[in-house]
Amino acid sequence: MKIPPARYPSPLGRMQATPMDVEATKRQGWREQHILVISHDDERLDFMERQLIRSIGERLYGQVHGHAHGHSQPKGGGHG
Repeated sequence: MKIPPARYPSPLGRMQATPMDVEATKRQGWREQHILVISHDDERLDFMERQLIRSIGERLYGQVHGHAHGHSQPKGGGHG
């Protein structure tokens, strides 16, 4: 008679990260809290939408690092 070896669950198994569905998280954030997370490079955007996203991002959070024009800090208090 063969007895299978006992398998003890590793305590490290609880520490493994669970894969996250990023798009589902973004969708939930928008639907529940009206928070929009979108990349300027999202292929679903057309040229004008990308420009709008860049403009809003730069106004609220400052210039993207690596771009020659503008400041790296947002203008104003950013509370608005």
